[in-house]
Amino acid sequence: MIRLLEQLVQARQVAGITQAQLAERSGLSRMAVQKAESGNSDPRLSTLEVMARALGMELMLVPAALRAELQQFVQSGGRLLGQRAGIEAPPSVVEEIVQGSRAVQRRGRKS
Repeated sequence: MIRLLEQLVQARQVAGITQAQLAERSGLSRMAVQKAESGNSDPRLSTLEVMARALGMELMLVPAALRAELQQFVQSGGRLLGQRAGIEAPPSVVEEIVQGSRAVQRRGRKS
């Protein structure tokens, strides 16, 4: 949970917005954002979800039984076993996600 909170704080700072601005965008009080970011409270999942969405992020809950497999998949660049490497290889799932994320960030900066 602490790592998630750190990532949300970092995403807010990278976006160049204050806690008050994040609160306004997410429909939360400034105090709720401050408490969540400080780690002094145990925020509800719904609070973290709306904060993440306001920052252009999406939380993904992964069952513990699948965590190791998902981590290995992501570390492999989203490539499946036996997938061709090199220029002729199709783009990996991770590359598509990263490109989509960059597009969302660019749109967010324009608004």
